[in-house]
Amino acid sequence: MHQTFDAALEINLLHANQEGADHNRAHFDAWGITCLNIMSSPGAGKTVLLEKTLAALNQTLKIAVIEGDMTTELDADRLRQYRVPVIAINTGRSCHLDSKMVAGGLHQLAHQYTPSDFNLVLVENVGNLVCPAEFEIGEHAKVALLSITEGEDKPLKYPVMFQAADCLLITKIDLAPHLEIDVNRIIANVRQMNPGVTIIPVSAKTGEGLTVWFDWLQSQIPSAEKIASKLPDLTSA
Repeated sequence: MHQTFDAALEINLLHANQEGADHNRAHFDAWGITCLNIMSSPGAGKTVLLEKTLAALNQTLKIAVIEGDMTTELDADRLRQYRVPVIAINTGRSCHLDSKMVAGGLHQLAHQYTPSDFNLVLVENVGNLVCPAEFEIGEHAKVALLSITEGEDKPLKYPVMFQAADCLLITKIDLAPHLEIDVNRIIANVRQMNPGVTIIPVSAKTGEGLTVWFDWLQSQIPSAEKIASKLPDLTSA
């Protein structure tokens, strides 16, 4: 009986979260903004990847960041140095951002700016290999990071994250010569979980793969004409 109750509660929570995610997505689409949900375990390199991305693309794209962390604004402050709007969300004990939290971040952005100020919102989720992938936030694509220091078996042990990812960045690739790690085995294990995912090995230290990442990211932003043809009716939102 207890297990049945817990399962029903989980279903209700995910259903309510999905409704909020759909609402967020409708607003992103109406505003012509692409949202990417960036996820990984702690220390895989999400924040430094965003630093490199903002440094390279801030003059080309109109970017805002929603920065999720359990406590502090340390990562948010790092990203603010690139002169982009950064909304910090502290989740407390929660190990992930959910659609309601991201909606709060969107309201803060909308209060300070107009939607035309942006065409890309990057959401850095809380460091965790499980929960973030289960809670939609209204994103157009999920980006997962896996550091080679985490081992070859992580895609098999934590499949949900890798099954959900549209793009996987294998980070810290510059360390590969110094570790007993088979990068091809990592890729094979990821493909076993998700055959169609885009996989990009990168190094924030050497710059390897970053251009490929920048190109993929920019390919996710549709033209104004494509956006206009998909605008939802928000009169009842």
